[in-house]
Amino acid sequence: MTKADVIAEIASKTGIDKKDVSETLESFFEVVKNNLANQENIYVRGFGSFINKKRAQKIARNISKNTAITIDAHYVPSFKPAKVFVEQVKTSTDPTK
Repeated sequence: MTKADVIAEIASKTGIDKKDVSETLESFFEVVKNNLANQENIYVRGFGSFINKKRAQKIARNISKNTAITIDAHYVPSFKPAKVFVEQVKTSTDPTK
């Protein structure tokens, strides 16, 4: 499912214009990106959490040059689904069968 499919489905279920749904969805994505960039996690009850995970500094190898490089400590965005969300996915049926 693509972003356009999500927008179309939300528009059909709510009766809101696709343009308004698109602007709302883009605004949501912008809020998530900005808050994670500012080291602020986002918690959506019943859905999940958008969090920053810290990766420690490590030594890596450049195989082609056979040299060691240092990768500094950094943060990566992550999504942790809520228990309700996980259970719903676990109990879902395979639509191809």
